[in-house]
Amino acid sequence: MASFGHEVDPIGNIHELTARLARGDRWDLVFNIAEGLYGAARESQVPALLDAYRIPYTFSDPLVLGLSLHKGLAKMVVRNAGVRTPEYAVVEHLDDLEWVRLPTPIFAKPVAEGTSKGVTPASLVRSLADLPATCAMLLERFRQPVLLEAFLPGREFTVGIVGTGARAEVVGALEVKLLADAEAGIYSFKNKKEFEGKVAYELADPRADAEVAEAERVALAAWRALGCRDAGRVDVRSDAQGRPSFIEANPLAGLNPEISDLAILVGKVGLTYRDLIGRILASAQARVG
Repeated sequence: MASFGHEVDPIGNIHELTARLARGDRWDLVFNIAEGLYGAARESQVPALLDAYRIPYTFSDPLVLGLSLHKGLAKMVVRNAGVRTPEYAVVEHLDDLEWVRLPTPIFAKPVAEGTSKGVTPASLVRSLADLPATCAMLLERFRQPVLLEAFLPGREFTVGIVGTGARAEVVGALEVKLLADAEAGIYSFKNKKEFEGKVAYELADPRADAEVAEAERVALAAWRALGCRDAGRVDVRSDAQGRPSFIEANPLAGLNPEISDLAILVGKVGLTYRDLIGRILASAQARVG
């Protein structure tokens, strides 16, 4: 940040932010990377506190962060905006399975986790007879509802986006390809955490591949429908006919320069990590005025 002419003042987590606000500290702009500590609205806590003190910050507002973290609600908004997403259901109790009418195979995961937490080979449920056991395990372990989706067997992309509203644009798309040593068929927590030797991230070319171009269109439409700001990622997966669908949005994407998908993506399109940070700042400053 200092290289862009800003005076940098590290704050810390929400408890340290609260203490400093109580002491009277204020900032022109907060570069928010706080994912929160507890609860389904954990990513909304720091932005909500900053809003209360009228302090501008990077990335999305509390409403968008809370909505996007709950993958079922995000799908509802995106689907209502006309963006393709697979059939889905949210299970809060095992009794809810009585009303689930999804074709198999079904993909099951916690409704409000990130970094593929809770996604294992058991998430791919091929028989309705196995669905109660999978849901019971996820409900018990994560203490939150379970998202069920009609499984899409096609290609998987993560699309990087920079900007807000009409100014938002796709930076590029990475195709996620599982290697021989990966857990088969799914971008699981283990595959994502131990990606070296298990996952290849290949830059996809929308000019030469219509499916990639459609994946980018779906991602940008979902980004705008949800009201995401400044920068982040949208995950997209195709069905057996090669039609990409919205899976989930990450409006507070990881920014580790070496292992985060968005940082990997900008490097592959020829931008530097500093370029990415500069574009995030420029987007936030344009919003703030």
